[in-house]
Amino acid sequence: MRFLILGAGSWGSALALYLATRDHAVVLWGHDANEMAQLAQSRTNPHYLQAMLPEQIQITSDLAQAFQWAGKDPIVLMVIPSHAFEEVLVNLQPYLSPTMPIMWGTKGLSPQGDLLHQLCQRIYPHHPLAVLSGPSFAAEVIKGLPTAVTIASTDPTFGDTLVQAFHSETFRIYLSQDIIGVQLGGAIKNVLAIAVGMSDGLGFGANARSALITRGLAELCRLGEKLGAKLPTMMGLSGVGDVVLTCTDNQSRNRRFGLALGQGKSAQQAQTEIGQVVEGKDNVKQVIALAQKMHVEMPICQQVLAVLYQGVTPQQAVQQLLTRAPKTE
Repeated sequence: MRFLILGAGSWGSALALYLATRDHAVVLWGHDANEMAQLAQSRTNPHYLQAMLPEQIQITSDLAQAFQWAGKDPIVLMVIPSHAFEEVLVNLQPYLSPTMPIMWGTKGLSPQGDLLHQLCQRIYPHHPLAVLSGPSFAAEVIKGLPTAVTIASTDPTFGDTLVQAFHSETFRIYLSQDIIGVQLGGAIKNVLAIAVGMSDGLGFGANARSALITRGLAELCRLGEKLGAKLPTMMGLSGVGDVVLTCTDNQSRNRRFGLALGQGKSAQQAQTEIGQVVEGKDNVKQVIALAQKMHVEMPICQQVLAVLYQGVTPQQAVQQLLTRAPKTE
């Protein structure tokens, strides 16, 4: 199959490498001309992954050239930060045929608080859509370590095609029709990972970590129910699986960001040290706006927002959570 991957960060590069090893034709596009020129020459992506990209992967920063190289009706796979998702979608309009399939590995919400399939459906109402999400660190995928993820699609035939393209002994695919639930888990887990990181940075221990993960999942399920997501999705790979992974392993940028905040560093210092996009830092605003719109209480996410944008310290945020009135589980 032919894939045009938009986004040459860690996850985009990892998926390009993985699909190339599956003998698919791959074109990798990135917006930064200098970085893509260096990547095409060196075949390595030192800012994101210590791995060599094979020569069969074509690399460019020219969108028109990318589509030309990809050939007729490739599968477009968007792996870009959520804040830039809509801009890139609009830029694709001159190149997409009327029914060209679109999928994404981006986790997050739009700046307006939309799920990403809603953006796609507004701009491309007749195109098959799919999202890939689940507990998957890029560095482990490129090493061939066992990974299981979910693909949700609006079109059963497209979903089956993607399973055939991606599924292998080391990269197991579960197919879903719950495109809302699969996306929601990928967005909220980033915010929860910041909360858990702050708690660990403050030295509050394993009990607090477990409590935050568990009650964070309750927040995810409450919002998911209001939006029409299915409970098994929340309890599956793209829900529980991704939350546990992102909250407990320091490969997670969002967790490391929270750790730095808990250790007394500013948000800017933490962001600079990480040097990559921290999706939860921006998405917390959209998550809370969506929760308020749906009249859903999300106190953990609310306290992350308070720390990042309302002058509350991590210690005060934890105190706010601990002094809440008793609840029935």
